[in-house]
Amino acid sequence: MTGRTWLRHLAFLLPAAVAVLALTYLLPPFRTYQLATVGAYLCVTAGLTVLTGLNGQLSLGHGALMATGAYTLALTQNALAGRGQWTLLVSTAAAVVVTTAVGAVIGCAAARLRGPYLAGLTLAVAVVVPSVTSTFESVFNSDQGLSVALDPPPLALGATFPYERWQAWLSWAGALLTLFLLANLVRGRFGRNLRAVRDDEAAARLAGISVARTQVSAFVVSAACAGLGGALFAVLAQSVSPGAFPLTLSLFLLMAVVIGGLGSLTGAVCGAVLLVALPAATHSLTDAVHVSPAVAQRLEGNLPLAVFGVVLIVVMLALPGGLASLGRTLRRERPDP
Repeated sequence: MTGRTWLRHLAFLLPAAVAVLALTYLLPPFRTYQLATVGAYLCVTAGLTVLTGLNGQLSLGHGALMATGAYTLALTQNALAGRGQWTLLVSTAAAVVVTTAVGAVIGCAAARLRGPYLAGLTLAVAVVVPSVTSTFESVFNSDQGLSVALDPPPLALGATFPYERWQAWLSWAGALLTLFLLANLVRGRFGRNLRAVRDDEAAARLAGISVARTQVSAFVVSAACAGLGGALFAVLAQSVSPGAFPLTLSLFLLMAVVIGGLGSLTGAVCGAVLLVALPAATHSLTDAVHVSPAVAQRLEGNLPLAVFGVVLIVVMLALPGGLASLGRTLRRERPDP
């Protein structure tokens, strides 16, 4: 990887940062909060697309890794409450480090497994997290969860600075940094090793690539991204609880990166947008349909998953490469002049 690669990615990063900054001033508070949520999801989908799309490891437990980052931030932030804005940076770093360590443990086990066995392992991780919060109730407060002690925006921004705008800035700072680092990482030797292991493990071994080390490294990188995303979610919600990270969250994350385009960071952006836009659309649809409260509650829980499934089928039939391949498909089908 050359310095020119870093500069090219930086040239994409700066306009994106300016665009996000402008949107936070143009959008109303609720839409700004949704924009912040997209940024938090983007950290996770970007890491997951590296793991699943570039390295071929299927994970159904990234919701649990997000929960690890969220709870770590909540515990650290509450312990450091009232000491200034710098504590949020320390708490976020702690969330990333702890989740990375958990990801390394899972990755070491995952390197020995393939296919449904790997999916089963990560699924078990997603199921275990709620029971951990119940077992250590004095630490995690069981189903009630923990509130997160956060300071208001810096006074230098003004006494009336909107908190949603500050959340969006924090969220997208993490998201853009994640994209920048991953884009440079996958363009180098590490990315080539990931693709080689995904395509043919035997050939990768013959080329001198350590398959197990590459797979564990991919899981570690993806876990770090999930930990950052979970920490940002804790900042956005200002609380954490097991109900915020259900098993369906892991399914949504996986479907989002598949719909967006596996192995593409552009696809990760599309997937993050879908994770916010589709549930919001189904919620509006549920409100528009006049049904009984019991039916509305049932639709509220199941309709988003059904809509994601339908969108997944349609996109896979029309665009096997995901939404990120739409531009290439249109260029290929455009008739020559």
